[in-house]
Amino acid sequence: MSSPPPLPTRHSNGDSKKTPPLSNIVTRNGARKAKIQTRARSAGTVKASASVITAKRKAQQKKKSTIETVLRDHYQITMESKTKVKGPTGFVTEPRMVEHKCLWDENYPENPGRLISVINRCIELNLIEQCREICPRPATEEEIHELHDTSVYEMLEKTHKNNNLEYLEELSSRFDAIYIHPSTHELALLAVGSTIELVDHILRGEVQNGAAFIRPPGHHAMRAEPCGYCFYNNVAIAAQHAMKKYDLNRILIVDWDVHHGQATQQMFYDDPRVVYFSVHRYEHGSFWPNLRQSNFDYIGSGKGEGFNFNVPLNKIGMKDADYLAIWDQLLLPMAFEYQPELVLVSAGYDAAIGCPEGEMQVTPACYATLTHALMGVCPRVGVALEGGYCLASLAEGAALTLRTLLGHPPPALEALSEPCDSIRESILNCIYAHRKHWRCFNYQPTYSIDTTVKNVCDVDKEKHTVVVRWEGDETKPEKYETRNCYPIQDSETKRQITERLEHLRMVTDLKLAQHPVCYIYDEAMLKHFNICEPGHVECPQRILRIHERHMDFGLLERVHVLAGARATDRDILAVHSPEHLQRLKDLSTMKLRDLHSKKDTYDSVYFHPDSLESAAVAAGCVIKMVEAVMSGAAGCGACVVRPPGHHADGGAPSGFCLLNNVAAGARRAARSARRVLLLDWDVHHGNGTQAITYADNRILYISIHRYDNGAFFPHSKAADYTAVGEGKGEGFNVNIPWNKRGMGDAEYLAAFTQVVMPIAREYNPDLVLVSAGFDACVGDPLGGCKVTPECYGLMTHMLRSLAGGRVILCLEGGYNVTSISYAMVMCTKALLGDPIELHYDPKATCHWSAQESINDVIRVHKKYWKNLKFQVALPLEDVLEQSRAKVDESKWEMSIEDGLANLSLDRKCSDGIHCGTDDEDNAGSSKETKTLVDFLSENMQAIVDGEMFAVVPLPGCPHLDSLYAIPANVRFEQGVKCVDCDHTLENWVCLQCYVTACGRHINGHMSAHYTATQHPLSLSLADLSVWCYPCDAYIDNPLLYDAKNNAHKCKFGEEMPWCYRDGVQMQ
Repeated sequence: MSSPPPLPTRHSNGDSKKTPPLSNIVTRNGARKAKIQTRARSAGTVKASASVITAKRKAQQKKKSTIETVLRDHYQITMESKTKVKGPTGFVTEPRMVEHKCLWDENYPENPGRLISVINRCIELNLIEQCREICPRPATEEEIHELHDTSVYEMLEKTHKNNNLEYLEELSSRFDAIYIHPSTHELALLAVGSTIELVDHILRGEVQNGAAFIRPPGHHAMRAEPCGYCFYNNVAIAAQHAMKKYDLNRILIVDWDVHHGQATQQMFYDDPRVVYFSVHRYEHGSFWPNLRQSNFDYIGSGKGEGFNFNVPLNKIGMKDADYLAIWDQLLLPMAFEYQPELVLVSAGYDAAIGCPEGEMQVTPACYATLTHALMGVCPRVGVALEGGYCLASLAEGAALTLRTLLGHPPPALEALSEPCDSIRESILNCIYAHRKHWRCFNYQPTYSIDTTVKNVCDVDKEKHTVVVRWEGDETKPEKYETRNCYPIQDSETKRQITERLEHLRMVTDLKLAQHPVCYIYDEAMLKHFNICEPGHVECPQRILRIHERHMDFGLLERVHVLAGARATDRDILAVHSPEHLQRLKDLSTMKLRDLHSKKDTYDSVYFHPDSLESAAVAAGCVIKMVEAVMSGAAGCGACVVRPPGHHADGGAPSGFCLLNNVAAGARRAARSARRVLLLDWDVHHGNGTQAITYADNRILYISIHRYDNGAFFPHSKAADYTAVGEGKGEGFNVNIPWNKRGMGDAEYLAAFTQVVMPIAREYNPDLVLVSAGFDACVGDPLGGCKVTPECYGLMTHMLRSLAGGRVILCLEGGYNVTSISYAMVMCTKALLGDPIELHYDPKATCHWSAQESINDVIRVHKKYWKNLKFQVALPLEDVLEQSRAKVDESKWEMSIEDGLANLSLDRKCSDGIHCGTDDEDNAGSSKETKTLVDFLSENMQAIVDGEMFAVVPLPGCPHLDSLYAIPANVRFEQGVKCVDCDHTLENWVCLQCYVTACGRHINGHMSAHYTATQHPLSLSLADLSVWCYPCDAYIDNPLLYDAKNNAHKCKFGEEMPWCYRDGVQMQ
């Protein structure tokens, strides 16, 4: 274990500052400065200029000014969360909204039955009585005018109580998919005002979240005209209200209606305060509203560029797996980076099973899962009803959405299918269009579309071709149809839909447990302690402080406390050998000296006469919690237990662990559960758990741990990503190994969205067990990582979307008692549905090493898990704007002799920068060109005498094959700190992973990087040379131009001149 760096020495006011020794090297600027100083001295005393005096005064004032530095307490958010408990869910509707209907076509799909069916289903499930009802109100004219033209308001106002049906129908025909009722204007104002009221209640803290079940819908209503059943844009106006009244700067609008909310997009297209994220049927423009702007390449403009997401669905029949893939691959990574202050949902249910307009296959329960995920992004969530035209699926989807907002876990989904190829195409297109704007979209490799450019390893890459297809027609008719302008299902189709929805309602388990959250702890576990080493980190205070923190936060009054239990011999022998159990039994009669010497037989353990009693109670508590959850008595649970268990294998204790608590619990669960997910987020790999479950396909083991290429405990290659299970268990063992210290929230959330949740959803467990070690938490003396307590809470929240919410947390490691007590508290609060909020850090980025580990896991496991199908190479070039020139690869070959002969020392750049000297004398003179060979010949004696030296780079090397095309968002900036120290002047960039580290003459961190990663090539940010570590030589080759030019543009602000043989171009 490395020791922490020494604290910097504090200097008193009397200490003198030491200056670095003077250099013997005389530079041109130094000579000029010395000459000026000499002239000044010889001229006697010179009066300083007014500008110099002013500058000195400003400098002195700056020194006197106080600079305030805010140091953030890592536990501040957790401490503040003590009083932040699950708030009420708001609910607003208005029965009069059923008055809005089409008077000339009784079969019109946007009809009063939509709202009636939703309210009736919510009443059946007793949901409305659990909500805090909000009084509806009409929006004011001023609120409407925030986003709509005066002409729209005036036109609709004239229709109020106008019973002239001929006039109303004629007026409606001027707009696309619109009918106007005499009460439409009044009810549309009520819909907007009710949505604003919901947002007001959320932002004032009176409710935590809420739903506005309203009509008419709003997301198609444009500034100057109604459209698509919509008159005023309910969600957009509410978002504008939130920004104006509450000064919000980050609002996420999620639109899952099957039709693109083009009006909402238009209203915020250039506004970075709003991210608009729409998932909609598109079919390359052939589906309504038939607009080019609904495609993935419309990403916003001006300051809002990158803040508009369109996920076009280009085929019908999309299922739960397709929508969840959108959430995992696109929405959640972006949202965790954006960290919105408010989430608004345009909740249309016309992608649900049975809707004649959407023709998709999303189950009602899936909407609950989508909602639950958004509640993890930001606890302030407001849902406003939009479309949905199959009354049964609309009612069920909306009701399950409200049920989730109330804090009930989403019901378990049916087994997921593989995401279709069409959705993969759309997701990859969106990632490609947005990756230069968001740091979270860095998991796909790149390739060059220029087939004449040698792209190393491209042969092995699966490549995605980005194509913008348009098959629509934006021609507008003079008048729109007002009758019979909608799809109609035949009786047989309706019968099949009814049967399918009835089946789903029967198999969807909405029963609630007797006790939503249970908690277990027993003082018998305090008996195990290290007699010979009282300061040992695995100590009784670990669980004692956690228990006290739960009391301090008032959590024990909100959970059902279970009495502790001791595991029987049968329970223990389900995972351990009889010999192992007998050795633990023998401890109770051993002398102290024998106990002390026995620990040396094993790796990192100690023994106490009562060790078995404590360990058996720890395992027994986990088993008891499993029984409570599986029987329905408990919805989920937290087990505050020790000693930990995940290092103990079948035959021996290890790593502070005596009995494997979670493995024993998983084996008990497997008696009734078909599939158990065992997630281990302890910073150490749970080698014991892996060994016990390695060949068992009934238990999926996923571990996120620090590995350091095998140098971190337990020092086993079995902890690497290549260990996938064996026999029936092949593919059911997933290791996500971190190969450096310092991983934090960004890395763990990336692992969750890219690996853990996609695999877990596909596995579809009946129970989730968590080996909840908190030694990756900030401040832990062993882990060296930076995960915050609130991030553990967020990960717990995400897991609650699995297995109907049946999640059990079992304490493992964690050796800073402050960190683990706060972390476990946040997990329990997450189980209770309390709001979890992360610290806002706009610069948080997943470390390249973590990205590499995640990609390695995906590469190995994608043959086992079909949800991992998005690791496909994307084009390097901007194919949305322009095509790239072709390159003749046959012209790349160049001998060193040709290179030296063609390199001129006297050829100058127009600004005197690129030729390596600031001597501009005789720039226009004509003289014979001198080559490098000539120069070396003339100065050979100086080279022999050591006064000069020449470095002739190799023209190529086999390690150029490691090069990838550089992503557009990667820039080799000057002044970037070394990844391992603060050095900035003599740094190099790795040309494989783009990490910046200092050279061998500073602290040698780039050399250390090569040793750890075997990435061979690095580029100097000082002189743009490239060094190959395996070849131990400088390299100069046209393949390196792209990298050198990148650094050159960052350093000098312009392209680097092409310095290779004429005719060879690198694009």
